[in-house]
Amino acid sequence: MAKLKTPVGPEDHTQGDPHAPVTLVEYGDYECPHCGRAYPIVKRVQKHFRQAPALCLPQFPFDAEPSSRRARR
Repeated sequence: MAKLKTPVGPEDHTQGDPHAPVTLVEYGDYECPHCGRAYPIVKRVQKHFRQAPALCLPQFPFDAEPSSRRARR
């Protein structure tokens, strides 16, 4: 199984069991409409499995969104 080049860390927004066998990692921007549309799909994937995978949402702000950069801090 592939490993993340930069592992999930304590500064990343994570929900669910930190010891779950699977962690979904979604790099996103809170102002991105595509990221917003992906959220309900990710929640359905979590519900589908008996032992829900953890979800990690590291911030990946777009340069075009200055307020996204401020929210990251």
